[in-house]
Amino acid sequence: MITNPFADLDTFVALPRIAGLWLSPDGRRLVVGAAMLDSRKSGYRTALWEVDPAGARPARRLTRSGQGESGAAFTPCGDLLFVSARPEPDADADKPVPALWRQPAGGGDARVVAAPPGGVRDVVVSDSGTVVLGTAMMPSATDAESDREIRAHREKAAVSAILHEEFPIRFWDHDLGPDRTRLLTAELTEDDERLELRDLTGHVGRALGADNTWDITPDGGTVVATWAVAEPAGSQRNTLVAIDVATGKRRTLADDPDHEYDTPRISPDGTRVAVRIRRRYTPDDPGAYWLGLLPIGGGEIRDLTAGWDRWPHSARWTPDGTALVVAADDHGRSPLWRVDAATGEPARLTEDHGAYTEFRISPDGHWVYALRAAVDSPPAPVRIALTGPPAVHPLPGPAETAALPGKLEEVTATAQDGTPLRAWLALPHHADGPAPLVVQIHGGPVMSANTWSWRWNPWLAVARGYAVLLPDFALSTGYGVEFVRRGWGAWGGPPYTDLLALTDAAQQRPGIDGARAAAVGASFGGYLANWIAGHTDRFAAIVTHAAPWDLDQSTETADISWEFRREMTPEMADANSPHRFAADITTPMLVMHGDKDYRVPIGEALRLWWNLSAQSKAADGTSPHKFLYFPDENHWIQAPNHAKVLHATVFAFLAHHLLGMDWQRPDLLG
Repeated sequence: MITNPFADLDTFVALPRIAGLWLSPDGRRLVVGAAMLDSRKSGYRTALWEVDPAGARPARRLTRSGQGESGAAFTPCGDLLFVSARPEPDADADKPVPALWRQPAGGGDARVVAAPPGGVRDVVVSDSGTVVLGTAMMPSATDAESDREIRAHREKAAVSAILHEEFPIRFWDHDLGPDRTRLLTAELTEDDERLELRDLTGHVGRALGADNTWDITPDGGTVVATWAVAEPAGSQRNTLVAIDVATGKRRTLADDPDHEYDTPRISPDGTRVAVRIRRRYTPDDPGAYWLGLLPIGGGEIRDLTAGWDRWPHSARWTPDGTALVVAADDHGRSPLWRVDAATGEPARLTEDHGAYTEFRISPDGHWVYALRAAVDSPPAPVRIALTGPPAVHPLPGPAETAALPGKLEEVTATAQDGTPLRAWLALPHHADGPAPLVVQIHGGPVMSANTWSWRWNPWLAVARGYAVLLPDFALSTGYGVEFVRRGWGAWGGPPYTDLLALTDAAQQRPGIDGARAAAVGASFGGYLANWIAGHTDRFAAIVTHAAPWDLDQSTETADISWEFRREMTPEMADANSPHRFAADITTPMLVMHGDKDYRVPIGEALRLWWNLSAQSKAADGTSPHKFLYFPDENHWIQAPNHAKVLHATVFAFLAHHLLGMDWQRPDLLG
């Protein structure tokens, strides 16, 4: 067990981070990804590790390269497929791109089996050995060779310009185009030859964006994919299509302007598709999510869980096709549920406070393998009993357990309208007197503070003597649609007052200093931090990261503007925009933003910083506010040294304003 890595930022950023889990068709091989610091400590590289499904043997590392590996899958015979940009032995490529590698189940070196010029993503394999993968290709490319020539011509001409003819043009942190994803297919062989990839879709423009996913029937004959289509007014929506692998012929399975579809899962017998359906929101309706079933040959969708007041995430079929396993947020947890495929009745499989992701089901139907995380536990592989009494068994993984510097409790309160509220409260084991309170506000906003976070980890503050409150407020998931509806179109209303009610309850607890508190938040959490700054002076300091400031400006310059414009009318946006209350801010603010943030563009922080600076009345122009700017980061601060800079700055700011210490500029900032 690692002793208190949260007290030292160098140790914390070096902790392995588990993500991704894959199970072989026979259930004998379980693989997870573990991201670790590279040799220069400037980034993370993911290696693949094999975990014993029975939990008897320690995990063993399967891959090792400077570029890392990801996107694993298994062949029918148990060979491991993975994606990596590592150079091939004896290759002469100056700029290696993510290629598909195959590592034999019995051991031996991995070899490249597919290397299209645009890389590889989201590999799926049928029981029959048909492979389907995504790759980016230039619009006019007819095959891999012509794609390579077009790219070489652009590079030689030193052209990076992209001509857009439709919205969107960016996504999160990268430009869209000039290449776009297509689906390629091939048949696996047992020899050492490269896969003979065949273009299954041709150029389809926006249809297969970063959020679009696909699955393949067991016989390899049909691919079912979510398919983005254009709408008026710069909008788009996801439909559901079936693609014949032999001919490439495409037919629509589901297309409704009022609904969208994601994460299709094909049944074990290849006759049905389970899909998550979203009723699209409007300014008056937060919409909803549920699981639907439909025949793969086409027909009516059966709304399987529309009557369940929980919103399921993606699903997996049980091997006999009688049920699906899903995760769904529930009162600060995200347990696994077994949903009967005939009745839609959910039965809870995990009774603890964990949040379960990346789950796979053993071929005998007895076990679910998953990554379990919680507010007080990083992701780690576990085995869950699918039949019999509920039981969760930890499996030996690549990462040691890190000892926490505190304990986790729950706080309850009552909203102004009488709605019950709850939050997690992380408390230090040892404190010199009552602990100052840090209110850490989750993003989303339609999500829950129910799992581990590497980016905003509360235990870093706990190790420094703070108590950290993680509130779920109106708009949070896991409490039913009416709880979401309370804050819909009223971001500055119930979400704000719920947060204050939970803060009041926390500050009244023994061991909490009711006179010293700070509010910190990122994304929507940063929005609420900005709103708090203009509406109360009860907090001694406010930290806002990647946050909207002017809702009119931010919604029209974001990468998914059509989504934001569906959510609020211009009148709602104006009423809930924090920038209108800039003149009322008296609390010291630390503003943080990355220049490559396209979800909440940098202009939000620049305007907020100007509004704060313009109010300075000191003769020398100084103010209590600070602006931490990352020229080459995005919505998330990903580089390890930048993560250390962020946390060091936050803790210096909190120490100055909550602990009365002199301002100390972090060493890494010179």
